[in-house]
Amino acid sequence: MPKRFVVAASEFSDLPRFPGGFELAEALTVAARQLHETPTPHSTLRTAVRLAVHIMPGADHAGVSVIERSNQRRTVAWTDEVVRSAETRHSGREHQPYWERLWTHPVVRIGDSEADDGGQVLSALGLRSALSLRLRADRRRLTVLTAYARKPGAFDDNATRIGRLFTAHVSIALDSATEREQLTEAMHTRDLIGQATGILMERLDIDAAGAFESLVKASQRENVKLRDLARRIVDAHNTP
Repeated sequence: MPKRFVVAASEFSDLPRFPGGFELAEALTVAARQLHETPTPHSTLRTAVRLAVHIMPGADHAGVSVIERSNQRRTVAWTDEVVRSAETRHSGREHQPYWERLWTHPVVRIGDSEADDGGQVLSALGLRSALSLRLRADRRRLTVLTAYARKPGAFDDNATRIGRLFTAHVSIALDSATEREQLTEAMHTRDLIGQATGILMERLDIDAAGAFESLVKASQRENVKLRDLARRIVDAHNTP
């Protein structure tokens, strides 16, 4: 389970709420800096939903969901429990057309949940408008940021334009955080394999090439990832 990354509201005190013109450029600059300072993809998304409420006109709540091709959907970041309830209840079969549109459209809006077919769930939670914007998309899954508002018609064309500018920054920061995490994992894996190789060299009295070959063959024979097998060897060696 990913770690929860909580961002204090004071960190956003220098952001004008619902900016426009020069203020928008300044707010996006501040937001981009804060997004790029996050250490992991999960913390990037946690920061993004909080920033969304400050930057996107009309937004009262925000969440990020991952949508699979099988139409399975899970919420991975949220501003509050209202969002979790909205996204959990709004994921049934009757609401699939709304989310399915995001496979072909970068933006999907609900103008008034009380007038929208299938919008009763949002209306029951006091949410009248929704604006969903794609962050990532490939053949298997979508990552979507959705802003929610308590009044109908909250997200006009201007809000959508600002939302797309903001999500562009979020996407870039998310890619950067993912690359950093993958690099860190790769370095950790290399260190683990190096330690396991050293242990086998000492235990079997063989050179580095022979130890690594032995590790690879054991990985293939046991159908275990090389990294996981190396971790088992290192953990066993370090256990009294």
